[in-house]
Amino acid sequence: MKAMLYHDPGGPEVLRYVDVPDPEPGAGDVVVRVDACALNRLDLVQRNGWFQMPGFQYPHIAGMDVAGIIDSVGEAVTNVSVGDRVVVDPSLAGVADNSNLAGRGDLFGDLGIIGGTVDGGYAELCLAPASHVHIVPDDFSLAHAATFPTAYLTAAHALFEVAELTAGESVMIHAAGSGVSVAGIQLAKNAGATVFATAGTDEKCERALELGADHVLNNRTGDVAGWARGITHGAGVNVVFDHVGTALFGPSLFALGVHGRLVNCGNSSGDEATIPSLGYLFHSGIKILGSDPYRPDEMAGVWKSFCEGDFEVIIDSEFALEDAGEAQEKMLSSDFFGKIVLRP
Repeated sequence: MKAMLYHDPGGPEVLRYVDVPDPEPGAGDVVVRVDACALNRLDLVQRNGWFQMPGFQYPHIAGMDVAGIIDSVGEAVTNVSVGDRVVVDPSLAGVADNSNLAGRGDLFGDLGIIGGTVDGGYAELCLAPASHVHIVPDDFSLAHAATFPTAYLTAAHALFEVAELTAGESVMIHAAGSGVSVAGIQLAKNAGATVFATAGTDEKCERALELGADHVLNNRTGDVAGWARGITHGAGVNVVFDHVGTALFGPSLFALGVHGRLVNCGNSSGDEATIPSLGYLFHSGIKILGSDPYRPDEMAGVWKSFCEGDFEVIIDSEFALEDAGEAQEKMLSSDFFGKIVLRP
């Protein structure tokens, strides 16, 4: 099969479009012929060598968000068949022993991730445990399905499992143009929350309104905390959903009201953050929460809601697999809204 891989860290020039052996399924595995694979920021930071997951090794085939058609199955597989249209849960937590990808399921240690620590969807074929593929409805685009796993599972877990966002509360979501924030805006709105969205351009703010955000702000020109407090008549928001990190950490804290919760699942602007006022933190009962990995049992429910709900799928652009370097550079530039998709 053809795959896009790299043997050393560096810029897009390290990516090589080459022939590699087809993956072989274990008894509990399937091989998916990839129709679409959505990009994630982890693809970039691991390629550049800025950060690499525990268990990462070279050569590496990236691509966590995979949708396609079952090409072959292991001898013990009964839940899906050759020809089925599926989307892949990339987390390797909860994988059975009869899978070739077993033994990587420690949620808080060496957690295996398809496309993160083992070969992923930047290829014509991708190996996955049969327990970790979910049927895509016939009327649902496989490219749309590929936008789901990382973005929607990350957002749903952070908002509802960790921050415990409920109907009637307010949530601020940064970087509205990113895939995880596109998911978060819609999930929060669907749950009955009031959504405050921020982005780095006015155009992205306008698009966030189209997705259902109630209030928007350009976070490069506006006062994030003052804006939130003004709209809430001084009360502040209940939750901040943050994967930006350094750049907006202080304003996010001051945007929170009494017993507010800041839930973080990323560090796209840096890995260090300063708490600007411990007095405000403890006096107001502010909680800072790290969003841990989602559990294996969460995928099915969120996927069902995604398929049956009125969620808008935003694909910014599509690239051929051999143009993965160009696609990654587009993501690095932040000149996109929604998901960028590779089509092998």
